[in-house]
Amino acid sequence: MFQQLTLIQMAMVAVGLAALGIITMEGVLISRRRGGEPYDWAAFWTTVRINLWRVVVESLPMGAVLGVALPFGAWMYAHRLWTVPMDTAWGWAAMFFCTEFFYYWMHRTGHRVRWYWASHQVHHTGNQYNLTAAFRQSLTGKISGGFVFFAPQCLLGFSPDAVLLSYIVNLVYQFWIHTDLIGKLGWMEGVLNTPSAHRVHHAANVEYLDCNYGGTIMLFDRIFGTYVTEQDGVPIRYGLVKPQTSNSALKICLAEWWAMVKDLRKVRGPRDLVGYLFGPPGWAPNGQGLTTEDLRAHMTALTGQPAGVPPEWLLDGRVPPEEDNGPETVFSASPFPMR
Repeated sequence: MFQQLTLIQMAMVAVGLAALGIITMEGVLISRRRGGEPYDWAAFWTTVRINLWRVVVESLPMGAVLGVALPFGAWMYAHRLWTVPMDTAWGWAAMFFCTEFFYYWMHRTGHRVRWYWASHQVHHTGNQYNLTAAFRQSLTGKISGGFVFFAPQCLLGFSPDAVLLSYIVNLVYQFWIHTDLIGKLGWMEGVLNTPSAHRVHHAANVEYLDCNYGGTIMLFDRIFGTYVTEQDGVPIRYGLVKPQTSNSALKICLAEWWAMVKDLRKVRGPRDLVGYLFGPPGWAPNGQGLTTEDLRAHMTALTGQPAGVPPEWLLDGRVPPEEDNGPETVFSASPFPMR
């Protein structure tokens, strides 16, 4: 079997096994830590199963996906505006910042457009923040089509192979920042993507939603106003706003797609169709949804500031407990279970 693997595939297997060993050691270390939350080994094995499903999916013929992606990138490179020489230091520096720019917008879109969120939400389903989160990746990324964000790099003169390599390096960097064992790192905060900055990104606290999208640096978060620092003394609740409690790998990976299908059954016109597919996660007609903006407005009404973790009754579309006059009474907002 191993004789049939390419050098790149064998390297990926080796890196994967090494990462699994590191993740396991982190789990043992956290389990032995006194006074902390017990390590969720069930979630660990769920992540392993998600990656086994990814192996199955990646082994399937890509068909239309590669039939569109590869020729599209090749076509753009064939019609490039100029050629960036990758045998120079400035060429790789340009590649770094270019990849970071397009990664920022891909990642931001993954949180702000439901079609892309349906795939990306898998990465945020862990209710603890540790290295396993780095490996909670979607089975459906090629369906949602995130590759289109990097195709313009080929038009700007970077070869498809160089773009792919740069993107892989960007993702490899992000492995180590998925941990709460490392505190703030001084001058690095606000410059590089650090564990502290990425903890904020994985938080369910409404003041932390939809921020810190950078892959390796915080440059574009600062430019476009999405950089938020981790506040001392503010406990972070990790995971989705409505926590995902299932340990079924397939349910976790397909939950938002299924929720989207159910919402599409309620479509009453073109606006509903566009909103449910491409609106922000939590969108619903007539302002009855629970988008990030809606959640902040609700928390401001409840607590006086757009901060904190939304209560369960709000996420379920119910009235506050003290106002509950019976099972028929519901809050005005419609529940959106997977934000």
